[in-house]
Amino acid sequence: MSASSLPFTLEQLRTTLYSAVVSDALDSMGYRHQSPRVEFRPMTVPGVLIGRCKTTLWANMAHDDPRPYELELKAVDDCRPDDVMIAAASGSQYSGIWGELLSTAAKNSGCVGVICDGAVRDVSKMREMGFSVYARSTCVYDSLHRQRVIDVDVPVEIDGVRFCPGDLVVADDDGVVVVPQAVEAEAIQKAWDKVHAENRTRDAIRDGMKATVAYETFGVL
Repeated sequence: MSASSLPFTLEQLRTTLYSAVVSDALDSMGYRHQSPRVEFRPMTVPGVLIGRCKTTLWANMAHDDPRPYELELKAVDDCRPDDVMIAAASGSQYSGIWGELLSTAAKNSGCVGVICDGAVRDVSKMREMGFSVYARSTCVYDSLHRQRVIDVDVPVEIDGVRFCPGDLVVADDDGVVVVPQAVEAEAIQKAWDKVHAENRTRDAIRDGMKATVAYETFGVL
């Protein structure tokens, strides 16, 4: 399913949606485990990150890499506009697998950010360039001979949550949520509708309506 199947543009989604409301929409559809229960820290710039998953699978190494950086460079070079790089590294803290140079190359290809289930480095440099980075932690060590990409553009898992190439992903201060392509149009429409219902509820409560009455009236909380 392509981005054209969405009822809204990605730019519209970035100015309206956030992770919690997308998770709520998926919950209502029976998709109740679409957000990893691990902490992803927003390392660089504020605001919501929304795009399409570009997946990489990482592994720790116990030997010298005969072809250093080979697959990670290929993944970066193959990025398309609105991609979000998913670095599935099983939460490893063995090295900083993502940094300034990969961010520069990815951004040049149209990638809008990275979600790293592991450690990153060069945080201040990535912040200066305005590249959105969510990660488990930081680590000063280079990935050379420590970690490498072993596969690209394949389904990956983070905390048991499946991220497939092309899936819509949403990340912000609250967490990371992935939307399966098969249900994305319905899920995004539900999330969009709930945002606007929440706005009406919030305005009513600000105007003095009791929370119980507001919930009975608008059906959201």
